[in-house]
Amino acid sequence: MTRLLVATTNPDKLREIRAILGRLPVKILTLEDVDPVPEPEETGKTFVDNARLKARYYDRWLDRLDGERPCTVAEDSGLVIDALEGAPGVHSARFLRQDASYPERFAEIDRRLAAVPEAKRRARFICALTVVCSGEIVFETTGTIEGEVAEGPKGTGGFGYDPIFYYPPYGRTLGEVTDDEKRRVAHRGEAFRRLAIWLEHRT
Repeated sequence: MTRLLVATTNPDKLREIRAILGRLPVKILTLEDVDPVPEPEETGKTFVDNARLKARYYDRWLDRLDGERPCTVAEDSGLVIDALEGAPGVHSARFLRQDASYPERFAEIDRRLAAVPEAKRRARFICALTVVCSGEIVFETTGTIEGEVAEGPKGTGGFGYDPIFYYPPYGRTLGEVTDDEKRRVAHRGEAFRRLAIWLEHRT
């Protein structure tokens, strides 16, 4: 059975990932299954840069595990808003400041977009994913979902920026849809479904 270290501490992301990969003959490990590892500094200029950086970083710690060495998958994702020149982008999880709440971030985005016509509030979520096995990148992909920034948060589902991301085909924000509806169309679901296909051919 393939062992795969999913290099995130975000429980919401882990829930989404397990829902997609859970049907495969893959043993999923998390960072709780290895010795405590300091988080790397995410210095990449793109989501792909940061996904590679994190996958390689955590892969280097796997010599400490007993038995077969797992591969490492890391992702970097965030919200890209055209009218804000791509912000918050790769800084999505640190937008404003590291400990800012999402309501604070929503309010700041709303302030910056106050003078922007609704037709120009285009945005997208991007998820870049990298798999590293024994120091080598063996798989990469990117998932994207196109939409726009809603005028104020709506819905209590999802997490992160989901309540302000309006998805036209659904006529709702990702904060208003079910987990299954979100996974079906969203950036992380797309990226990890492609990973699932790769894993099926590899195992």
